[in-house]
Amino acid sequence: METRDDIRLILTTACNRDEAKRLARALVEESLAACATLIPGAHSIYRWQGQVEEADETLLLIKTTAERVEALEIRLKELHSYETPELLALRVESGSHAYLQWLVECTQG
Repeated sequence: METRDDIRLILTTACNRDEAKRLARALVEESLAACATLIPGAHSIYRWQGQVEEADETLLLIKTTAERVEALEIRLKELHSYETPELLALRVESGSHAYLQWLVECTQG
């Protein structure tokens, strides 16, 4: 079994809740993620093509393994409406053994 060092929390945003649900469902159905939590109501301020922009978005917290990050990134780019979707992979420092075991099992596909 993989250890907690192999677990990743992926952060990404979507333009609205419907897109976030579509992305989350596809990633979970394809075993690229064990779970994705949608957090509506995010408001982003960012620089894009030389301009400062603002947008209401939905934040996704995607739980996966280090082994699945590359395939998840490829699939996210294929599915996402953004030209350059956000993808930050954070290493998980700690977690309950049972949850981490479940997460690994769900992403073995």
